[in-house]
Amino acid sequence: VVLDVMLPHVDGLVLARHLRNERNNLPVLMMSARGTVSDRITGLVEGADDYLAKPFSPAELVARVNALMRRSSPGNLPTETLHHGDLQIDLERREVLCAGRLVALSDLEFRLIVTLIRANGRVLSREHLVESVYGLGGEVTGRAIDVAIKRIRAKLGEDVEAPRYISTVRGVGYRAAPLPKPQTR
Repeated sequence: VVLDVMLPHVDGLVLARHLRNERNNLPVLMMSARGTVSDRITGLVEGADDYLAKPFSPAELVARVNALMRRSSPGNLPTETLHHGDLQIDLERREVLCAGRLVALSDLEFRLIVTLIRANGRVLSREHLVESVYGLGGEVTGRAIDVAIKRIRAKLGEDVEAPRYISTVRGVGYRAAPLPKPQTR
């Protein structure tokens, strides 16, 4: 995907984050008239694999796209698995294992738990989760996130009083629950 940061109806950075959450192995080249180091770093952090500042040569654009395609060919992509405690998420197969048990999640529930685990304990607001999971311009409320979280917790056998996977931050949103510290003797 070749993506401009400044699109007419949507922020290209938001779209890059959404694309990365949807399809982690999709190569994304971001281009923009904004070319400061800070702008380029922001683009890469938000999900771009490469960032090209305008003006640029068409030959350079083609060379960068070809390089991205070489790096993202199926033979070069390792299967990505996320881990959180005894939770394993295989992104390629779209499978979730909880303590070795296969857990059937809907597409929405899968995208939601992946988003939370990838956030590495950062608190994500309901609005952020709606945008990341449902996409842009939807008329979904934060309440839909609450319901989906409740379903995920039930499927994982989560104890709401002592969460192992998803923590609620009252009035703010959700995060991946902190992992217990290893016991030392």
